[in-house]
Amino acid sequence: MLPSNLKAEQFSGYPPEAKKLVVAHLAALQQLPLIFVPSLLREVIDYDYKFPAERAAVERELANLSSLSSAQIKDWFQAFSQFSLSPQLQQFDWVDQPAQFVEQLSAYLWSTHQIDAFRKAAVDYANRLPQVPSSEPLPLRRLGIAVIGQGVTSYDAPLFSKLREQGTHFTQVKPEKGLELLLTAVAARAQAHPVRYGHWYVDGGQEADHSPLLTCVSYQALEPVRAALLKNMQGEIVRPGNGPEELRSHLARLSPADLGMNNAGDAVLDRFQIKILTEGSGTQIFSTTFAQWTAREALRRAQPLTLMVRFAPRQRQRPMNELMTGSSANPELDFTGSLIDADMGAYYQWIDQQRLPGSEQSSFLAWFEGHNQALVVAPSLPRGTESSSSIGMGELLSLTIG
Repeated sequence: MLPSNLKAEQFSGYPPEAKKLVVAHLAALQQLPLIFVPSLLREVIDYDYKFPAERAAVERELANLSSLSSAQIKDWFQAFSQFSLSPQLQQFDWVDQPAQFVEQLSAYLWSTHQIDAFRKAAVDYANRLPQVPSSEPLPLRRLGIAVIGQGVTSYDAPLFSKLREQGTHFTQVKPEKGLELLLTAVAARAQAHPVRYGHWYVDGGQEADHSPLLTCVSYQALEPVRAALLKNMQGEIVRPGNGPEELRSHLARLSPADLGMNNAGDAVLDRFQIKILTEGSGTQIFSTTFAQWTAREALRRAQPLTLMVRFAPRQRQRPMNELMTGSSANPELDFTGSLIDADMGAYYQWIDQQRLPGSEQSSFLAWFEGHNQALVVAPSLPRGTESSSSIGMGELLSLTIG
């Protein structure tokens, strides 16, 4: 079927808001080439489960397409119209299964040596889309916090080496009530500037007491879901004829209900957590990987104003078969290795934060939990410097937030 034959009733299986959105822009979709439309529908079909920032991006793209004249559409999508598709792809149910179509399309483009041309066409299209207006100021400066080294009693090697040139390294921080003060500051921002999914607390272990105003994701809270997922994956791995591609496709189709999550929960957050566990490599078995990947995806997708990530000790490396089965009820923890992982994770968190609007005014604090080392990147603080002055966490937060 070609996009020109699309009808509103064909989207009856979409979630309600997604259906309403796609039907409102149906006339534009009908003018687009087949090779392009499923990629767009892959985003639209999950519209009901997207964060506000993601919804706005989908809405802007569809509105832009609907504003184009027929001549403009022909000009914009001429490159996409040049690609050949296999009969199997042309007959695929791309309306109801757009993600699966895109997956098979990618393999087909690789096998027919069309992938480079397709990538160029996609980049050219993205460059033509209107950018997000920069005139919309953030309600407050973006803040990132990374707490690393939980459970580590001593560590002599340098920390925050990749971040030091970006900010000020504090070597005499008073650690008393440090975690409590950080969570209190994050909660205060959420109370003063209530934004849905705007203030996050991610914990790689058991979350500490925190304000209900925060969007919280924790490794420990998802333990039953992780166990169900590993069992599900084991069942797919041993199935005859299944390989990595089949497993990936299977994981992409899993829903929160498939892994025992309560339907009464937050549908958007539940879907996000399932994506973290099914799309991230190692997020099911390593707490540091879970924390780092969750931070990355929260920044990319939700674009929060506040993100606090607390890394926890991960289990030691063991043979993958043992890790996948979850056979050890009390795995041995690697405290030092986890600190090294988290130190790099903090650096990646800062990089991902810098990709968001308002990055030039944003602030970032990384703290060695329970110890006197911290690193602060803030517009008011010098870069590449070190401070040996004694400072409490409250004062350090004041310097960070400004």
